[in-house]
Amino acid sequence: MLLKISDSSCCPTCFLQLVLLPVPTVMAGLFQRALRLRTALRCLYDYSTLSRSTATLSPVDFHRPFLTCSSEQVLASTRKLHAGAEGSKVSPSAAPERLPFCRVTEEDLAFFRKILPGRTIVDPDLVEPSNVDWLKSVRGSSEVLLRPQTTEEVSQILRWMVTKSTERCLSSHQTFSHVLFSSYSYCNSRNLAVNPQGGNTGLVGGSVPVYDELILSTSLMNKILNFDSISGVLTCQAGCVLENLSFYLEERDYIMPLDLGAKGSCQIGGNVATNAGGLRLLRYGSLHGTVLGLELVLADGQVLDCLSTLRKDNTGYDLKQLFIGSEGTLGVITAVSILCPRKPKSVNVVFLGCETFEQLLKTFQLCKGMLGEILSAFEFLDSECMRLLNTHLKLPNPISDCPFYIVIETSGSDPTHDAQKLHNFLEEAMTSSLVSDGTVATEEAKIKALWSLRERVTEALTHDGFTHKYDISLPVERIYQLVTDMRKHLGNQAKSVVGYGHVGDGNLHLNVTSPSKDPALLAAIEPFVYEWTASCRGSISAEHGLGLKKRNYIYYSKQSQAVALMGNIKAMLDPKGILNPYKTLPDNLKQ
Repeated sequence: MLLKISDSSCCPTCFLQLVLLPVPTVMAGLFQRALRLRTALRCLYDYSTLSRSTATLSPVDFHRPFLTCSSEQVLASTRKLHAGAEGSKVSPSAAPERLPFCRVTEEDLAFFRKILPGRTIVDPDLVEPSNVDWLKSVRGSSEVLLRPQTTEEVSQILRWMVTKSTERCLSSHQTFSHVLFSSYSYCNSRNLAVNPQGGNTGLVGGSVPVYDELILSTSLMNKILNFDSISGVLTCQAGCVLENLSFYLEERDYIMPLDLGAKGSCQIGGNVATNAGGLRLLRYGSLHGTVLGLELVLADGQVLDCLSTLRKDNTGYDLKQLFIGSEGTLGVITAVSILCPRKPKSVNVVFLGCETFEQLLKTFQLCKGMLGEILSAFEFLDSECMRLLNTHLKLPNPISDCPFYIVIETSGSDPTHDAQKLHNFLEEAMTSSLVSDGTVATEEAKIKALWSLRERVTEALTHDGFTHKYDISLPVERIYQLVTDMRKHLGNQAKSVVGYGHVGDGNLHLNVTSPSKDPALLAAIEPFVYEWTASCRGSISAEHGLGLKKRNYIYYSKQSQAVALMGNIKAMLDPKGILNPYKTLPDNLKQ
């Protein structure tokens, strides 16, 4: 049923000691000092392979702790880059110089073909789609696409990256002590970088290679391993498409706690790796709460089995939380166990129009108070979004034109009870003049039609030109002010400036389009958007992650000590930096 409201009321020891210690002990000690060793490696490479700025680095003190640089220093450097100071016009979101990773050899390919028969892809036409992100704004140059089907295959791939060069070092005619001290320079110089990839629906350049990193796709790891119909816990491989999981669960009277516009392509492993939020976060919370366990492979090929299905487990550190939102930089997620809610028996969707954003916020307050436990989503989009939907996708506006639109979803177990609460809310909203028009849908087809107006905004934007996307978390009352201020700041430089997002959790999706890629426009947007966000103590990434594009802006949301600690964790778990390099952490993180 589609009801028109207006028509009814309706994130040294000494040399001797080293020689006498057993190999495992020595290696363990070396790995514990990975933070300092990683910096030292840059001094051990032939200077001809380094940039001028790197070649002039001062000698490294192996006993100094991991250093931090102040947020003020980083922000000042960022502004210089944007302003083109000191002769530089490079944006901090641009790709850094290629790190000295090994390039793929025939020996590598022979090994991969042995463990992945028919699934080691080198045909350029088949590899190309995995080199380009969904927005077509980032393009890598990888020549190899690996498609494992099991966790063991992922483990073998990563073990090869580590053991190949180690075996070469140990087979050389050198003394044991010489091998110990030279292996780090030689073995690390032979690294193969890996780009874990799920559905490749990311919006910050985190899911595609920057250079020639091996693409490790989880798309064939798509098996559902178990579903407990009593507890509602689903266990599956990381490559399962979100929408397929939803279909599977709905047949069993359950739903996924996560819902995204990209659900037809995105994979659960990628969702977890980016800590995706989505449309149902208001009701079911974030993945930090619904993910009960993870299985993943570390950089050295070690399998970490934290695939628990228990809701309560207070034994030691909750390690899985470290990998949720890590964007594939700490390990490759291979399986997930997630708590799923029961499928609601009653679902209603309301599409409303408001004249001001203040009225929209008051409607949200009223909504929370009167709908309470049945409120599952509260989304908004502005009139510019509606214009793009109509112009590029031919989607009609179901109500009269308004400056702001709201999508509200309720879900519960009693249709009569839910309908009455919704009726009371709508009547109060209309009587209080908070909304000027609206429509209600209770039938599945109509519900999908209304939801498409919110879910397809991203698609409409791709037809409007080159899009600069910003995923910002702000105090709810400040959400739309950023859109307004950005329009004033840019003036006629931009083609469109639109705002939409999740009011329920303070997440704004700010998008700026231009006819083509425009460096001048980018320089006008950044760092303005990040400085504005920081002034409100917001976050520059609410749910998309940092990826390649935002890695150098992390200091706008995190203090330098916190970022340094992240660097320590990265160096401990991935001392050679082979997992998804150039992503998440800033280029100028000092060691």
